[in-house]
Amino acid sequence: MQLAILVLVSVLGGVASTPLQVPLGTELNPYPTKPKVTFKEDGTFKVTVFSDLHFGENPWDDWGPVQDQNSINLINRVLAEEKPDYAVINGDLVTGENTFKENATTLIDQIVAPFINASVPFSTSQGNHDNQANITHEEEILREQSLTELSYTRLAPPGIGGDHGPGNYWVPIYRSANDQSPVLILWFFDSRGGVKTSTDPVPDWVDASVAGWVESETKLMESAWGPASERGAVAFVHIPPHIAKPLQDNLDSTKNPGDNEDYLGDGSMQNPADTTFWDALTLNVKNLHAVVSGHDHGNNWCARNTDKNVVFCFNKHSGYGGYNRGWVHGVRNLFFTSPDPTVGVKTWIREEDGTVKASVTLDSNYVLVLQALPRAVPVL
Repeated sequence: MQLAILVLVSVLGGVASTPLQVPLGTELNPYPTKPKVTFKEDGTFKVTVFSDLHFGENPWDDWGPVQDQNSINLINRVLAEEKPDYAVINGDLVTGENTFKENATTLIDQIVAPFINASVPFSTSQGNHDNQANITHEEEILREQSLTELSYTRLAPPGIGGDHGPGNYWVPIYRSANDQSPVLILWFFDSRGGVKTSTDPVPDWVDASVAGWVESETKLMESAWGPASERGAVAFVHIPPHIAKPLQDNLDSTKNPGDNEDYLGDGSMQNPADTTFWDALTLNVKNLHAVVSGHDHGNNWCARNTDKNVVFCFNKHSGYGGYNRGWVHGVRNLFFTSPDPTVGVKTWIREEDGTVKASVTLDSNYVLVLQALPRAVPVL
């Protein structure tokens, strides 16, 4: 009999309470009942990233529902025109402090409906406004899971993520549906934040318990699939890591195109308490193309942290809810031109009307080589 490897409960989304023994060669798949998410036959894969939708504001008057409908219109238009293979909503789905507790989770129904109608698989991360007296991260995730098989969001195993931070998981992306080993891993981390009550704040950084989980998960992947160098990765987390703050102080508008109109530190952002987590992420996850965050609505640039050799990118503020100082709404696209994990990833900001900005390629040369800005939505 083959040797056995220890499969952590996280592979089953935290359903089990004890480790399981699975024979070597058994397929490691946290979604055994769902279709595998795959690259296209031409070897490409597009991820469209929405962020900061902020549904549920001012539900007692006409203004709030109008903003939600505007956000729905944006999602529908972007999905129809971009035709992504996968979508991500990177935090602050709901403005939990502003809506009604009795129907807060039904806002998730409105948010996921466009993805269901467009048959686009998707995942969410949760933000600080998703942890409020009227809503929690866990409530949002469970509601989302109950609505559609297209959702690949799941809960971390018990004990991982700290207080009010259950949204830590990964999604495998395969070259083809017949493959047992993925070529890309999408990692999702819960930066928590918000409040348990109006006077009881939740820490706004990824909990240190996630560091050990990242290490154990990557070891499990290597046991099942081989060296980590054979897979690419992208990480999504709503509140930006503390490494983003010094990057902002040294941006070059030519090499780091994009809006830079929110000063980091004015609001919540992860502090050096996230160092244990970030050290584990950068040490264990190979071919990490980017760490992508939302939260700061006026920023949508990318920059490389040279200490860890990791590129950090901001999303584009997508929703009509949340603060806005005259910025146009939109999304960030990530376009993989090959399943080869060493090939750079193209990324750009797409505004609601289709305008393309801040186009760069995230490869070993970034930010040394500037990519020309396309004049229109690229034909890919």
